[in-house]
Amino acid sequence: MKNYIKHSEWNIIEEGFDPSLNKISESIFSIGNGRMGQRANFEEHYGGETLQGNYVAGVYYPDKTRVGWWKNGYPEYFAKVLNAVNWISINIKVNGEILDLHTAKVLDFKRVLDMQGGTLTRTFSVELQNGNVLDVEAVRFCSIVDDEAGAIKYTLTPRNFDGEIEVESILDGDVSNQDSNYDEQFWNVVDSAVGEFAWLTMETKKTTFWVTSGMHTHISQDGHALNQKPTYGSKEKCVSQRFIVKTKKNQATSIYKFAVNLSSENYRREELAEAALGTLKRIVAKGFDKMLLEQAEAWKKKWEHGDVIIEGDIAAQQAIRFNIFQMHQTYTGEDARLNIGPKGFTGEKYGGSTYWDTEAYCLPFYLATADQKVAENLLIYRYKHLEKAIENAAKLGFTNGAALYPMVTINGEECHNEWEITFEEIHRNGAIAFAIFNYIRYTGENSYLVQYGLEVLIGIARFWAQRVNWSIEKKKFVMLGVTGPNEYENNINNNWYTSTIATWCLKYTIEAMEEAEEQDPERFAQILTKTKFKAEEEVANWQAIIDQMYYPEDKNLGIFLQQDGYLDKEQILVKDLPDSDRPLNQKWSWDRILRSCFIKQADVLQGIYFFEEDYDIETIRRNYDFYEARTVHESSLSPCVHAIIAAKLGDLDRAYEFYLRTSRLDLDDYNNDTEDGLHITSMAGTWLSVVEGFGGMRIKHNQLHLYPVLPKNWKSYTFKIGFRGTTITVNVDHEKVSLASNSAHNLTLNIFGENVELSGKKTIEVFLKSFTH
Repeated sequence: MKNYIKHSEWNIIEEGFDPSLNKISESIFSIGNGRMGQRANFEEHYGGETLQGNYVAGVYYPDKTRVGWWKNGYPEYFAKVLNAVNWISINIKVNGEILDLHTAKVLDFKRVLDMQGGTLTRTFSVELQNGNVLDVEAVRFCSIVDDEAGAIKYTLTPRNFDGEIEVESILDGDVSNQDSNYDEQFWNVVDSAVGEFAWLTMETKKTTFWVTSGMHTHISQDGHALNQKPTYGSKEKCVSQRFIVKTKKNQATSIYKFAVNLSSENYRREELAEAALGTLKRIVAKGFDKMLLEQAEAWKKKWEHGDVIIEGDIAAQQAIRFNIFQMHQTYTGEDARLNIGPKGFTGEKYGGSTYWDTEAYCLPFYLATADQKVAENLLIYRYKHLEKAIENAAKLGFTNGAALYPMVTINGEECHNEWEITFEEIHRNGAIAFAIFNYIRYTGENSYLVQYGLEVLIGIARFWAQRVNWSIEKKKFVMLGVTGPNEYENNINNNWYTSTIATWCLKYTIEAMEEAEEQDPERFAQILTKTKFKAEEEVANWQAIIDQMYYPEDKNLGIFLQQDGYLDKEQILVKDLPDSDRPLNQKWSWDRILRSCFIKQADVLQGIYFFEEDYDIETIRRNYDFYEARTVHESSLSPCVHAIIAAKLGDLDRAYEFYLRTSRLDLDDYNNDTEDGLHITSMAGTWLSVVEGFGGMRIKHNQLHLYPVLPKNWKSYTFKIGFRGTTITVNVDHEKVSLASNSAHNLTLNIFGENVELSGKKTIEVFLKSFTH
């Protein structure tokens, strides 16, 4: 665990430069706008350890799978969002010496991510080997107004010398992914042009995406533009604009760089360069200051609805805003072809592809904090991949329209290359179905079911019906050879969570069919015809599985068993593990991990989180106490689920501990892996920890329910929920809960188990109740 980020309510601050922390900071200080993103690499050349990262949404390469031996059903490739043209590069020479923080003496260094305004600022002072001392301020942002554009203002001020500064502004396409399976580069040059407005068009190998990157650079001194014409350079995969500037002691020279990245996903190829040039000219005409102002205004609107305010705990406040900020930087919901990669635009790990994290964790955040269309687009993404999910299932031997959604994908095809994940971690199918249910219960939009959702549910239900088999010994249906959410167990039988969500999917699909038939008989008949659904036969089979499914449990302990053999393992508690053994995935052999009782993330508790209404409070408590004590939380998705359940149980100390862990996971590098990129999808879990955990928010029977609790070291907290046309501000302090309607609609909601009427544009107050469970 690191602790070098300064606590601040609205800023992420690093003071002092430690090269050993640089790749971690490159992740933490990343910026993006949903269409493109950029790690916090330095603009100037840096000879030290770095992970270069510039990403364009939707552009990927199918990197050929590399495994020790091949198994039938393996994906042919691992899809990777690519490190694209480096648009931020500004190489600096001062009196002939290259500015490089790896070789210069760093006198002062500060990096600030302003989450309120959406900008990254870096200030530093260096002494070069030639004795020149230089002050630098670099400000940059990815515009969320012009979402294919970024801008930089890079200011140099000599402290003790007069002389010459050489500036080389570059578009560098000579880039590669560090995670390339065969050490190959994924881009070829299509075309380029140099001049006042320079551009470079690159094409991905195999997938043939085109991306045109453009730039314009100009320089001012003491606030006045220099009318100096640059010289232009062009070589394979690289174009540049080069300036030589005379400067004096204490004279500020500012370099303004404007850049755009446009892809063939959004433009015809033959129009791409022209469109990039037009976009570039438009933002240059605006100018840096106007773009910066627009950026601040746009972020202000996002924060007006999405902010969570915590009083009395700056570390907690900073952390929740950091997580919300990164969620908004990663996904805007404007394009149903895009989704949310576990690392977003901050690193290469996991290929930048879509996992089940989106449905299980991210969807609720967008349901409550964004326009309804944003969450709907996340679901439409999966609907459009239904045929691919049916193909994926067919590759594994499933028939009759059974659909297995991929564990990892960017285009609907499975592309994960570990057998235990690809073949066994099938619970991801349940998360897709649960997201449909969650969307409908939250929005009340049953029309989604007949338009899109029911076809997906039928495909998923057909998969589960074929994935189980009848056990003669148990006289029950069983689920063999699976990996549950706890990836520290592979190829186990009857994972309780997987079996539970499988039968829930079957039940929900039957209910959804009845609802769809009543709502729109004509459309329902079309779906039955399209899917070749044999209603009587298939539903009867599903119901038999529902009625006779086997779920492992231990009646003496009063718990659901994670899988059949879980209690055969030596039962050691996490508290008895020496610190030197953590994290297990970096210290133990895989064999030792698989044989241990230790749990990577919520497994049984994931099911209790999803379906808590099915269990009484003592059942939840017994399972929580048993499994949390054996959970090492080495998945980013783990702490938030535990925080929510702990809050429900009234264990606010543990809930707060898990909230801090999930919210500051990357800021404090809990799992020693932040340098690979941020854990974007788990950041939605931070919001869930506050709103569903401490706020007790649930949707039951088409009604909003709240049961707020307050951690003892918080003075108050405030969040907003958009629910069925009404925006509600919830404020909780040590005495009361205030509910304010920001909309004209009236709403009946339930707080502390009692219904209250919240009139439009009104505020009501309710005394904070002591925890009663």
